[in-house]
Amino acid sequence: MRGRSYRGLQFIGILAVVAGLSACDSGGNAYVPPPPPKVNVAQPLQQPVVEYFELTGNTDAISAVDIEARVQGFLESVDYKDGTAVKKGDKLFSIQRDTYKAQVDQAQAQLASQQASQVGAKQEYDRQLNLNKQQVTTQTAVDSAKATLDEANASILNAQASLDLANINLGYTEVVAPFDGTVTDHLVDVGALVGVSGPTKLATIVQTDPLYVYFNVSEAQVLRIKQSLARAGRKLTQVDLPTIPVEIGLGDEQGYPHKGHLDYVAPQIDASSGTLSVRGIIDNKDHALLPGLFVRVRVPVAHQDKALLVRDDAIGTNQQGNYVLVLGKDDVIEQRPVKIGQRDGSMRVIEQGIAVGDWVVMAGIQRAVPDMKVTPEKITIDAAAATGDPSGSKVP
Repeated sequence: MRGRSYRGLQFIGILAVVAGLSACDSGGNAYVPPPPPKVNVAQPLQQPVVEYFELTGNTDAISAVDIEARVQGFLESVDYKDGTAVKKGDKLFSIQRDTYKAQVDQAQAQLASQQASQVGAKQEYDRQLNLNKQQVTTQTAVDSAKATLDEANASILNAQASLDLANINLGYTEVVAPFDGTVTDHLVDVGALVGVSGPTKLATIVQTDPLYVYFNVSEAQVLRIKQSLARAGRKLTQVDLPTIPVEIGLGDEQGYPHKGHLDYVAPQIDASSGTLSVRGIIDNKDHALLPGLFVRVRVPVAHQDKALLVRDDAIGTNQQGNYVLVLGKDDVIEQRPVKIGQRDGSMRVIEQGIAVGDWVVMAGIQRAVPDMKVTPEKITIDAAAATGDPSGSKVP
């Protein structure tokens, strides 16, 4: 009996230990939910913003002229280095001068001869007038002397014109730059006969400072500009064009570093394309731009006094369009569809969908899920971000 009791007590003890271990295991495996994720939220930045049309266009030389030989002769010299910049009046080519110099001398001699004949004719006419007053000669003799004088005067005019023409042709033997620009490589070598059957192209001079930029504005954009001007009570005329800035940027450049202004707007819309041709003038003193480049163009069209901006990387996209994540009641995330406007630095204008007092998720957006509770950390958007500061926001 005593042995059986001892074994019974051992069995009860083992059951108690097992029960205790089970209780410990059950408490250690209990699920503890993680804390809500932390996200940075900020109210949208409200500030004035200029609205732009962002277009594409092409640059073009403000002047591009073929340099031609206008007189016949052998090319004696090329007086510039191919591809260099020249000033207006710089000599570029020299053509054989001796023939044209001789023609000038010949015309000068002919003029001197006609001037001498005029002197004699004038003296004879004066003499006949005196004799006629004395009734020694007839009126017919006076008229004949007058006709001879008139003929001498006309001959002088003809001789002077021949001399002027000879001097012009002599001047054409030195080909000079018509304006400041860059001259292409020469197309004719020294010793070649030029101007035989007409003008001979020698090179091309291109003016690249300033530079034209051509672009097209759609009909819808034209109507939007007219509406914007009407709301402001303004009218745009040709005189106002120089006051409207134009900015352009190359494909490998950030923003629009090259500045200028509007210069020309076509008087009518092209019915075949539904666009209006527009031209601007861009400063190019450093010659960083070349004619014929494809460029991005930006032109201001309106002004918003109180635009709302958020960081561009805080905007998401799905099949329904663009959206932002907004802090809702009890710190629960809401997905808010928005209509976005233009980009301004690292910021983006929000035209519809949020209000000034909304708290928008700016950082930690990958941890924020709609209908999820979060731990918000409120920050302030740096106003400098709207002008291109990549930091975007800072903790107050």
